[in-house]
Amino acid sequence: MGVQLGDLIPRRKIGLKDLSGKALAIDAYNALYQFLSIIRGPDGRPLMDKQGRVTSHLSGLLYRTANLVEVGILPAYVFDGEPPRLKRLEITRREEVKRVATVKYRKALEEGRMEDVRTYAQATARLKDYMVSDAERLLSLMGVPWVQAPSEGEAQAAHMAARGDVYAVASQDYDSLLFGAPVLARNIAITGRRKLPRKNVYVEVEPEMVELQTALKQLKIDRARLVYLGILVGTDYNPDGIKGVGPKTALKLVTQYGSLQEILEQVEDRGSFPVDPEELVKLFLEPKVIDRYKLRWEAPDIEGVVAFLCGERDFSEERVRKALERMGPGLRKAEGRSTLEKWFG
Repeated sequence: MGVQLGDLIPRRKIGLKDLSGKALAIDAYNALYQFLSIIRGPDGRPLMDKQGRVTSHLSGLLYRTANLVEVGILPAYVFDGEPPRLKRLEITRREEVKRVATVKYRKALEEGRMEDVRTYAQATARLKDYMVSDAERLLSLMGVPWVQAPSEGEAQAAHMAARGDVYAVASQDYDSLLFGAPVLARNIAITGRRKLPRKNVYVEVEPEMVELQTALKQLKIDRARLVYLGILVGTDYNPDGIKGVGPKTALKLVTQYGSLQEILEQVEDRGSFPVDPEELVKLFLEPKVIDRYKLRWEAPDIEGVVAFLCGERDFSEERVRKALERMGPGLRKAEGRSTLEKWFG
């Protein structure tokens, strides 16, 4: 879900080439869920190999990563670790959404309502352990670094960006800003033409950039108040937020009052928080992260990738080789523009 701050946060359109020569920490689970949701057949089923193993995530990871590297972007994927205790409610909610969507998908398929089939199928996406292992294996073979976060992947990615080890966090969610990411790059993994659900309308999804300091300056708040704002609107840890408090009202409240406790005292119908709000503030401002990780980009092991994707997962060898070949010039381009020699082996 992510915190819904799109109506308040200033952002600007960019092209992928604007990020050439820069390293991006990509929220791996966020990207893989997108691939699992979008890369599906006409009947809503994900791509599979001959043994029935899902491969949509591998297809998306291969071609999107190759596209990024081709233009000189250095992706580093960050995988979630153990979810925070505060996230249990959201995890339960998501499972219920998938359960309901699965029932609706099967009924729509039986009745031949193919538009509904695709819509419901996207909401059923589940990221299983073997998919994560497959993704990590593919990235290693492609010479692309990945980092195992101790907890939230977005928090770790934001930490890496704040340290200057990467230029930005690439994610769809604005949560990265609450975690302190100085720059957020959105729509990096899903650029292109997309059809709006239940409408015969297509939109062009373009990359966009959000700068934390620019956003804070425009909103006239600091990062702590941005966290308060997110909590009022609703985060993954308190999905419902505060009843009757939208982004604009939340901004007014955090501007007028100095602490979250003072703000909550002004709300007549605050309901009951599923978690301690002060503990939630601490989770964003002092997340569980690590400093020990390696970011090193190397030429892909072409034969290793072919053996894995084509020999084990039934991919087209011609398409896989072409995708990998496109990465070479991009790596050289990124190396030429980068001043961080530590990035390359």
